[in-house]
Amino acid sequence: MSTFFFDNTVNELRLEGQLCDAVISVEDVEFNVHRVILCNCGSYFRDLFSSKSSTSGQQVYPFSQVSPSVMNLIVEYAYTGSVVVTEENVLELLAGADFFSVEGIMQACSNFLEQLLSSKNCVHIWMLADTHRCPDLRNKAYLHMLHHFKEVAGFSLTFLRLSVEQLADLIKEDELNASQESIVFQAVLSWIAFAPEERSCHMATLLSKVRLLLMPSEYLMNTVSTNPLVTTSPLCTKMVIQAMKTLQESSTHRPLQRARLPPAALFATAGWANDCPTNRMEVYNVRTDRWVRLINKEAPRAFHGCVFLSGFVYCVGGFDGLKYLRSARKLDLETQTWHDVGPMHVVRCYVSVVALNGCIYAMGGCDGNEKLRTVERYQPDISQWTLVAPMNEKRSNAGTATLHGKVYICGGFKRNDPLSSAECYTPDANQWTLIAPMGVGCNAARVAAFKDKIYVIGGYRNRSHTSRVIAYDPLSDQWSAANPMIYPRSSFGVAVLEDQLYVVGGFDNHGTLSKVERFDEKADRWHAVRDLKVPRSGLCCCVVDRYPYATAYL
Repeated sequence: MSTFFFDNTVNELRLEGQLCDAVISVEDVEFNVHRVILCNCGSYFRDLFSSKSSTSGQQVYPFSQVSPSVMNLIVEYAYTGSVVVTEENVLELLAGADFFSVEGIMQACSNFLEQLLSSKNCVHIWMLADTHRCPDLRNKAYLHMLHHFKEVAGFSLTFLRLSVEQLADLIKEDELNASQESIVFQAVLSWIAFAPEERSCHMATLLSKVRLLLMPSEYLMNTVSTNPLVTTSPLCTKMVIQAMKTLQESSTHRPLQRARLPPAALFATAGWANDCPTNRMEVYNVRTDRWVRLINKEAPRAFHGCVFLSGFVYCVGGFDGLKYLRSARKLDLETQTWHDVGPMHVVRCYVSVVALNGCIYAMGGCDGNEKLRTVERYQPDISQWTLVAPMNEKRSNAGTATLHGKVYICGGFKRNDPLSSAECYTPDANQWTLIAPMGVGCNAARVAAFKDKIYVIGGYRNRSHTSRVIAYDPLSDQWSAANPMIYPRSSFGVAVLEDQLYVVGGFDNHGTLSKVERFDEKADRWHAVRDLKVPRSGLCCCVVDRYPYATAYL
């Protein structure tokens, strides 16, 4: 919109009722306006005021479609180019702006509703956006429904008011985030239970969209096949029997049906393979339990750090087979290209790296001559590394993670023995504080923030690799033992994906590992998952949002 009319003088003339050539009337409230100003804010007023019946004399235009308060906001927007959107007025304001085709206000309302998107209201906002022709908001609300399907189905009352066609279209999507297909089946049952007399007849339509071949055979047999809605429908019974037969007869690796797409992917970057650094990158798809190798022309590096931040995977420091590195590079996931982000102040191999508050922290490591206690922070917006407060201890090959706005670093190597100390960094105070020691030192362990605790996993001590897992509670400043891993390991990758803790590769007492396992805190068990394609250690892992950053990788 042109800014020519956004002049206080013109608005003052309106408020004083001078030179006005039209009156808008809403519920006995009259607004003196200048036609040319309102014509500039939307096509509705242009069409209205340019008609032959509106070209002569000052006329009164009555409207019953909006309230006086909304009409006042629209008129003020026409003269000032700004509007205040609140939770109290956004729905009525959007409807009024849509009626009068005031695109600027519609966009403001759309932006405001986007910020309010949650699992409770996304279905309602999706319907509003569809009604009032806001395609961007409609798409974002729909994606929220897909990506948070379990929460939406469980907490949104509007979800239960979807039509059968809308629900069928939703649950057939590959993009639907369901860690288990039973979540989809239970959502269908909940939707039918909301109005069983009217909806029971739709069970076959909806069950055909549920991916039965992705379910465990036991669940299909014991839960799905025995459900009354299934047993009373010949078509549903036929679908379930066919699925059970296919599962029983098949000897191929699951899934037998197209898997749904996960909301995030696990990246395993570079590392040590075949007795030298590698540039190998693999992505793990939790839905298919498969690793996919990525084409990567970047130079090899191992014993580095990596993080995912704002659409980029950063690889920091490490060893390239000839020298220790102070370089940092980032992979643009959209263009699939690597870019230099500027070197650190010092060389750092066996470096500990995390992302926090939009910045990257590189801590400790080894420069080839000595272990380091220095810490530097990279700010992407100014592309600059800055030294911050040093740690209390020199640490090489330590484990690190962030929790509740603080950086934690544990163990590592200083001189001859592995460290048992741990400390945390508070960015606002630029200060490191020692926390309770771990009791037994460990080098090359890995650390993750998981379930509001700091987990220290594996590592190397007493000339042996360990499967030990301990957890630190910041509230009590105490450590406790957790269930150990299946395999002892050190210098491996670690990440939290879909509320489970993954460990990837590493060294054990016999060499380099391809083994991958994950910890299910609810079951208090470690489970083996699909191995890496090639054994790797000294690698680093990070979790990447699949949409919109990593859609090309899965």
